[in-house]
Amino acid sequence: MSLSLVLFIIFLFFPVLLWKTFETAGESGWKSAVPVLNYYIWLNIIRQPLWWFIFLAMPFINAFMVMLMVVETLKCYRIYNLGHQAVAVLLPFVYLPWLGIKKSGDYVEPANRVKIKKTPVREWVDAIIFAVIAASIIRIFMVEAYTIPTSSMEKSLLVGDFLFVSKLSYGPKVPNTPIAFPFVHHTLPLTASTKSYVEWLKLPYYRFPGLTTVKNNDVVVFNYPDGDTVALKAQNQSYYGLVRDYGRYRVWNDKANFGDIVARPVDKRENYIKRCIAIPGDVLEIKDQVVYINGKAAELPDQAQFKYIVRTDGTRINPKALEKLNITEEVGMAGPNEIVLTLTNETAEKIKGFVNVKEVRKIIQPKGFWQPYIFPFDSLYPWNVDNFGPLEIPRQGATVEINSKNIVLYSRIIKNYELNDLEIKGETILINGKPASSYTFKQDYYWMMGDNRHNSADSRFWGFVPVDHVVGKAVFVWLSLDGNKPLFGGKIRMNKLFRTIK
Repeated sequence: MSLSLVLFIIFLFFPVLLWKTFETAGESGWKSAVPVLNYYIWLNIIRQPLWWFIFLAMPFINAFMVMLMVVETLKCYRIYNLGHQAVAVLLPFVYLPWLGIKKSGDYVEPANRVKIKKTPVREWVDAIIFAVIAASIIRIFMVEAYTIPTSSMEKSLLVGDFLFVSKLSYGPKVPNTPIAFPFVHHTLPLTASTKSYVEWLKLPYYRFPGLTTVKNNDVVVFNYPDGDTVALKAQNQSYYGLVRDYGRYRVWNDKANFGDIVARPVDKRENYIKRCIAIPGDVLEIKDQVVYINGKAAELPDQAQFKYIVRTDGTRINPKALEKLNITEEVGMAGPNEIVLTLTNETAEKIKGFVNVKEVRKIIQPKGFWQPYIFPFDSLYPWNVDNFGPLEIPRQGATVEINSKNIVLYSRIIKNYELNDLEIKGETILINGKPASSYTFKQDYYWMMGDNRHNSADSRFWGFVPVDHVVGKAVFVWLSLDGNKPLFGGKIRMNKLFRTIK
């Protein structure tokens, strides 16, 4: 039985905890065990409007409504103490039956209750608690605001774009670390490294049913897979990349440059946003920057960008001309009379028409040229950012043969994402202490890439994205600020407001 079904059943029969309260209020106790009817009578008992039923029918919002109804029920017993109300909300399965049995003599009809005047402090506290709980439920289970911090998705998404991420699209996740400071991610405000969460209570991964599944070309927000371990003084860099570059000993002992090394649970890893290029079971290959999925060339996003070398006759290209074409990244010089620009295919064609431009050519790393920082970081797979694969994306339940050569493709999945004990002894692979020549995946994986293909830290640099790292679907940009033109934090890009994300 799935957790969703269990929670639904608990919700339907939750009012049975108020069996005695129903009887005290003049209703038959058995009615508390009849789905729908029980909530109708409960609302009558606490004298709340029936339109509350609308919110009781909304997933996740209904949990908040039940909390409110529990508090209103306590008021019928003249319990106004904030501490008691908090205990009742957090431990209803104990508190509510005790309330009906032990406090029946204190019950007062809502119409006969003496109105208690709250102090200004109590009113503010109640309002703040109400707002925090309501906003937290919406943020965790429905929609979360997100800001684009880097240019990896330009021009599709711009630095300074403020967008909404739908948790309902792929199904909201149960937080791994439910006890945390509200509205922040992994670090407390005004601190550099103090955790915003506690880890003594951890919940296993579970995702509620969603409206859809992750599809090719979706723009997805996810927890950074390499972010399970972080060097606190180099948080913008992959810990595993640092180890490959400097060695584990130095990274762990050079506190001045790298700081402490900490581990983070999945839900507290950095949020990244990229485009899903390949889904479970797809075969991915990149040939001279063209992405192929299952042997067919994938559609290139309209605003995808690459680096180009632009050779001129020796005169400088007018900066205003570049600004008019919305070219925001001038990388530098490539040689005499040559500059490197990040361009879309469309802008590259327009640049070719400039009088002082002699040549415009893409920068493409040739096939077979190995870039050691490209997944899987092994010379047996001499891949680079422009020529990569073929590589099949792991699918839950699929079995793959493993050996001493291809284990580099799957070692992180087996050990870090699916929590097995992995040892490699020469030609022998041991999984949980037993020799293994194959492995069956426990979850789905995805391949994410940025639209700004030459300026994106994506799956080419760290591999697969597990489904339990997927946060939600980016759906709508509601504000866009150009930080290069500051005006109260950035000039508003009027032509980029209120747009859907494609």
